[in-house]
Amino acid sequence: MEEGLTWPSEGLEVQTAASPGVSRRISVSEFSCHCCYDILVNPTTLNCGHSFCRHCLALWWTSSKKNECPECRGKWEGFPKVNILLRDAIEKLFPDAIEQRKDDIQQNSDASLSLAAFQKYGSDQTSAAPTAGRINPRGGGFFSGVLTALTCVAVVLLGYHWSSRESEDDLLVHKPVAKWTAGEVVHWLGQLGPWTSLYKERFLLERVNGRLLLTLTDEDFSKAPYNVENSSHRKAIMTELERVKMLGVKPPQNLWEYKAVHPGKSLFLLYALKSSPRLTMLYLYLFDYTDVFLPFLHTICPMQEEELEDILTKRLDLKEPAWKQWREFFVKYSFLPYQLIAEFAWDWLEVHYWTSRFIIVNAMLLSVLELFSFWRLWSRRELKTIPHRMWGHFWKVSTQGLLMAIFWPVIPQFVCNCLFYWALYFNPIINIDLVVKEIRRLETQVL
Repeated sequence: MEEGLTWPSEGLEVQTAASPGVSRRISVSEFSCHCCYDILVNPTTLNCGHSFCRHCLALWWTSSKKNECPECRGKWEGFPKVNILLRDAIEKLFPDAIEQRKDDIQQNSDASLSLAAFQKYGSDQTSAAPTAGRINPRGGGFFSGVLTALTCVAVVLLGYHWSSRESEDDLLVHKPVAKWTAGEVVHWLGQLGPWTSLYKERFLLERVNGRLLLTLTDEDFSKAPYNVENSSHRKAIMTELERVKMLGVKPPQNLWEYKAVHPGKSLFLLYALKSSPRLTMLYLYLFDYTDVFLPFLHTICPMQEEELEDILTKRLDLKEPAWKQWREFFVKYSFLPYQLIAEFAWDWLEVHYWTSRFIIVNAMLLSVLELFSFWRLWSRRELKTIPHRMWGHFWKVSTQGLLMAIFWPVIPQFVCNCLFYWALYFNPIINIDLVVKEIRRLETQVL
């Protein structure tokens, strides 16, 4: 017998001597399971630190089908193992009680069946892990290979673009309207809508350049040689022409032109909309209401056609949204923020076919990931932490915006383009991988 230990005859209590003159008694209650409230048998310690009898944990797992602690509901990863040190200590301290408990467990058919099922689940987990490691030791899988290939292609294309010295300064959003050529005027006209195909040839025949365009009036468009007889068409052309005269350049009308005019803001919005769409839309409402938020809201929540005086100019004559538009926006903003982004991209289908589809797919994947996040919070009973998390997101987005504003002038354009196209085209592939992982984790929890 070891020095300092006095073994009782019943195995229910022991007396220890930690130092001369100091002694205390250890009772069975100090090694009790919080499921059965009896002495721990084959104690199994989870990631959260709580220990339970192995058969109790098996019974809980069989009934709940959840990989979580019976006491604190914390998720445990992998497959729990017996705490050997704790088991040996308990068996030495209370040998009689442990033997009695083991006999009772063997006679309990439910405990035996649950233990067998639990061990089978553990064996399956253990055998699956090495296989996954051999396929891809770093866990990337198929999507990692696709992502690597696309990254290489993107770097080559961006390198070619940089070496060919193509510049966004050639876009009409940077070129003064007085310097536009006849072809550029026709290009500007064509962006107003498909209906302008009726008048493009007339503008080309008259060789209307930027200087001449600035002198034209509504009366000139209604007469020969232009003959724009449709009053709605003339109003749309004149409305956009007034904007061009006021700005001196063509206002941005798509993603690429907006990126050329506001490179830093476009990159910031691209990442911010992914991580925190609600706060980003609030940012647009507070700080970029006229130029960005109003066109965005009128696109995703349009008025009914019977309520519009002129359908063709609904984007050129941006009025204050009606109450019905605000109501639709607030509902989608609260519950389906990524759907708003997808609807906005859908409106670009004819202009940027593949870009819009990448954005729509990414919005769908982000919606699924958000649902998984809420499900995880609900299952862990952590919904009350949502305000705190939203506050953290607010500071994160604000910090990112501040850092972007400070360091943007010194960041090379090539690096910014890489980040921009990565966020636009490669994020869907990354999010597919994340969704697959979430589904696998959910399947593991319900096994």
